[in-house]
Amino acid sequence: MNHISVAPGLACRGFLPPLRLGDFKLIAFDMDSTLINIECVDEIADAAGRKAEVSAITEAAMRGEITDYKESLRQRVALLRGVTVAHMEQVYTERLRLNPGAERLVSACQAAGMRVLLVSGGFTFFTDRICELLGIEFARSNVLEIESGPNCGQLTGRMVDQPWGDICDGAEKRTMLLQTCAQLGIDPKQAIAMGDGANDLPMMGEAGLSVAYHAKPRVREQAMVAIDTGGLDRLLEVVRP
Repeated sequence: MNHISVAPGLACRGFLPPLRLGDFKLIAFDMDSTLINIECVDEIADAAGRKAEVSAITEAAMRGEITDYKESLRQRVALLRGVTVAHMEQVYTERLRLNPGAERLVSACQAAGMRVLLVSGGFTFFTDRICELLGIEFARSNVLEIESGPNCGQLTGRMVDQPWGDICDGAEKRTMLLQTCAQLGIDPKQAIAMGDGANDLPMMGEAGLSVAYHAKPRVREQAMVAIDTGGLDRLLEVVRP
């Protein structure tokens, strides 16, 4: 189904009835290139002089050209071996910024009584801080393993298994959305899901409203709302506070 432009840089797929934030109980965000301006794994790789190599894998994965997301992430993280926690701190302080409209949208959702979920194929080093900054209650992402002993403070090039599994991929994003809805006692159709890459499609397919933000073509085609210019808060032009 084709999208219908409702304003410059904002489009809806087919006909959407008038919507209000009060119609929903949960909003789920992807982090990298959705809630924030960078792909963290690419910027960490820059410290190792491997940004071009890692970025190429990231781009292919986000376009959906790599079907095994977990393996693609393992490959990228392996290239981060030896990068220090200090380098990651530098990425956070110097390169990472919230995307325009992020604070306004999250605040509007919270003011309407909605809960907020952050699901990311990125890393807890960053998601924990974003959650604290925005008051996000629910999150799932990956843990980078850090060396102890002589190389203390350096990445091993591996991730740490967690109680829920090994890697937060598209399937895990979907699972976390459904689990959070069940925990809150709501129907998934009362959730909004926002993302930009192919690994966001499984959770977007479960939500009552799916939103593509400056997204890859495949994601834009399947989303109910596409924001192509401007900030995240442009969603408030479609779903009124």
